[in-house]
Amino acid sequence: MLPKKPNLYTLLGLFRSAKPDEIRRAYLKSAKKLHPDKNQTAGETELFLDVQQAYQILSDPQRRAAYDATLPPDEVEKGPQSPIECKVEISRQTIPSGNDSQLIYALLRLSTGAEHKQTRVTPPLNVCLALDCSTSMQGSKMEMAQASAIQVLRRLKPDDIFSLVSFGDRAEIAIPATRELDIHRAETRIRMLTTGGGTEMYNGLKTALDEVRRYNSPSAVNHVILLTDGRTYGDEEKCYAEAKIAADEGIGISGMGLGSGWNDVFLDYLANLTGGGTMFVREPLDIERFLSEKFNSLSRAFAQNVEFYTEIAQNVQVNYAFRIQPDAGQLSFQDVTRLGPVFHDEPLTVLFEMRLEEGRQNGQSFQLLKGHLEASIASILAPVPNIPVRIDVTVDDSAEPGGPPQAIVQALSKLTLYRIQEKARLAVESGDYEKATQHLQRLATHLLSQGEKSLARTILLEAQHIEQQKSFTDGGEKQIKYATRSLLMPGEPRL
Repeated sequence: MLPKKPNLYTLLGLFRSAKPDEIRRAYLKSAKKLHPDKNQTAGETELFLDVQQAYQILSDPQRRAAYDATLPPDEVEKGPQSPIECKVEISRQTIPSGNDSQLIYALLRLSTGAEHKQTRVTPPLNVCLALDCSTSMQGSKMEMAQASAIQVLRRLKPDDIFSLVSFGDRAEIAIPATRELDIHRAETRIRMLTTGGGTEMYNGLKTALDEVRRYNSPSAVNHVILLTDGRTYGDEEKCYAEAKIAADEGIGISGMGLGSGWNDVFLDYLANLTGGGTMFVREPLDIERFLSEKFNSLSRAFAQNVEFYTEIAQNVQVNYAFRIQPDAGQLSFQDVTRLGPVFHDEPLTVLFEMRLEEGRQNGQSFQLLKGHLEASIASILAPVPNIPVRIDVTVDDSAEPGGPPQAIVQALSKLTLYRIQEKARLAVESGDYEKATQHLQRLATHLLSQGEKSLARTILLEAQHIEQQKSFTDGGEKQIKYATRSLLMPGEPRL
């Protein structure tokens, strides 16, 4: 007896409530991964044909309605099982009536399912290193960048794809993307790199993305690592536009800022658009460690990028979404928010702050947020099921006020420190140096109480410098920003 095929919704990883755009998106992702031009393993062509048939039926309203009528009662509300475990905790389930606004926090935690933790398949890498070779990189910076790139080359697996693009006033492909890399020749090309000219980020980014596109595959981790020590001028919007296209293609971007002269706001936002993160590399000697960590983290990815499709109630405002781990940082919350990767051995955790504005009457129920998560998993050929997410609260004056879950308390206590440094930075930008000093002194006090003596001492020195010189020290604001950000993640803060 032939095994029973899953229903058409399960084939596409969808729930019965899927909207037409979700059906189309699920089909395009699956077709790209399963197309016979890319996959010819036994059984995959049949799955590709099944997915095509599922889309033809579910994308046609009349055929879909006729198919829905044939489903057994026990399949009507049943959804597919996701390989990603999802847990949502909310700061409070009930709120009091009244007209004042209410802050509510939600902690979203995504982790690899138990079954896949056991198997742990590591997908191949398709990575391009975009290396700033402008004049400011001359000397020890370039020497360490070259040595670090060579060390990465030597640790690549046979099925990994690596390319390198150098950029200054223009971009050049130093090592083209290839499946059979000549390591000796590639090392020679890296050693021959020279510095010169200014920093024009767009040319380097676009060229690097084009190299990754040559072998872009849903079965690989497709990524650009942008290492720079300088600022780009006039082409920021072009870079953002290119990053948005890359994100739609399943290509991630990570930034590595070296020294004090680079634009962290720009690089943070650029990487954020694809679900990536940014690292602060304080000294040239640290390049190899950070670059190795980035390649290791790409290899640890189970889900390359998780996208959060949301619908927000009219009386609800999402103040911010902050990724706690991995690669802590504020996310650009939109209708579609790219949350980042889920690692085999580390969850993806995001904290949301929501404000409920409208007046409330006892007994009412409010839907704060509704949506679903979509993920790309290189090691799974079949469509990855979407994960529904819904956050509700009830107005109940009789309910006993309870404390928030401990996980939210811990996340908020650490995030508060990061937000204090943000306030100090904004105060300096606006010229309110007294307020900036107060914020930093308050931050140092909190850190001392938590045993972070070294970081607290650094911050107090910055406060003193701002008080006297009306500015941060060279690189001081970045040092504090990324050190307090690292407090959110496991391990010690980096100074």
